[in-house]
Amino acid sequence: MTAFRPRIDRERCIGAGMCALTAPDVFDQDPDDGRVVLLDAEPSAAHRTATRLAAGACPSGAITLDGPEGNKGS
Repeated sequence: MTAFRPRIDRERCIGAGMCALTAPDVFDQDPDDGRVVLLDAEPSAAHRTATRLAAGACPSGAITLDGPEGNKGS
């Protein structure tokens, strides 16, 4: 079974910060350029809902989800 994993595309990120606000245990913003930083490559079940919400809230689509509960692995 494939693990639930968020993927980020820093080139696509516009630094809106919705991911860090929605799932601060999984995402942060780079202090230099404001773009997304992945803090947890395999979030626990407790953080999956927030991770999915963060991916959906990203205005640039810089976050995708792999795995059985993600948008690529379903």
